[in-house]
Amino acid sequence: METVHIDGLKELDQALQQLPDRLARNGLRASVYAGAKVVRDEAKRRAPKAAKNLGPDQPPPGTLKRSVIMKQIRELSGQDRQTFFVTVRHGKKYRKQGKRGNLSQDAWYWRFIEFGTRKMAAMPFLRPALEAKRHEAAQAMKERLKQRIDKAANELRRP
Repeated sequence: METVHIDGLKELDQALQQLPDRLARNGLRASVYAGAKVVRDEAKRRAPKAAKNLGPDQPPPGTLKRSVIMKQIRELSGQDRQTFFVTVRHGKKYRKQGKRGNLSQDAWYWRFIEFGTRKMAAMPFLRPALEAKRHEAAQAMKERLKQRIDKAANELRRP
């Protein structure tokens, strides 16, 4: 798992301490969401798409791209910390979805593509997405947090 570090968090924490709890938590969550969204979108763009459906047991083309998601981990999130991760949706419960139940989102094979096997070379898409968009994600987080703090400050100024 990769971790992104941002300078100025001490000052940010002090600024957040001055805001009401709910506002600080929601602003931080929105900011981390914006950063995770940048990485998720890049991972979707980089995910390989199968050329054709290889058989009845194989997922339809585009399943891997549809299955790239981001998710908040509530257990690791709180007032001063928000945790999101970008991953691939997989598992039996995602096999039959869509309007007619034919759009699978069960990308059970994603690990083989990301890490390779002894018979297949790795074609990573998650790790390179993070590396390519790390700075852009941090910038998106900063901008979103600034927007939320400015909005909250304006709301607090109004009588």
